[in-house]
Amino acid sequence: MTDNFASVLAETRLLPVLSVPSAATAGPLAEALAAGGARCAEVTLRTPDAEEVLRTMAAHGGLTVGAGTVLTPEQAERAVAAGARFVVSPGFDPDVVEKCRELRVPVVPGVATATELMRALRAGLDTVKLFPAETLGGPAALRALAAPFPGMRFVPTGGITADRVPAYLGVPAVLAVGGSWMATADHLERGDYAEIQRLTALAVARSVT
Repeated sequence: MTDNFASVLAETRLLPVLSVPSAATAGPLAEALAAGGARCAEVTLRTPDAEEVLRTMAAHGGLTVGAGTVLTPEQAERAVAAGARFVVSPGFDPDVVEKCRELRVPVVPGVATATELMRALRAGLDTVKLFPAETLGGPAALRALAAPFPGMRFVPTGGITADRVPAYLGVPAVLAVGGSWMATADHLERGDYAEIQRLTALAVARSVT
């Protein structure tokens, strides 16, 4: 984890998580997020156009854009070639972590157990994604899991809605909260970029108070 990426996350303490079905929406989406005050975004590799979306959003310049749902070293390599400045995985895979080290990009692997946290520590990581956060028990579970690992920082993601963000941010170990409520598939289908900007601005305002 580079200091620069950590500082970008710490600015707004929010990580919009995006599953974008069409590359045509990537430019307006990046503009709406940036106008709403977002400073970074995760483009999940769950759609056919994901790499092109990543390339377009990375070229916007107003956001630090990374790739999510990265499952293999090959995906990590393609994502970085498309402009990803960081990599997020749903679980801990040592080969993905090693590939990101080779590529010199920050990697945030997902964890759900103390065992996975210990593996992340052994790999030299200090930031992980708690996933799926709400299903695992929310902020209470996060506090309990973080307690034996005082140096670890968390980016909880998975099922988190706007009204749950303050509870997560109230946990000292949380660096930022990830979620898709700011730009849902429905917003993108309707082309409702004004609403994306509004929801992003509201989330940013709540996260920095």
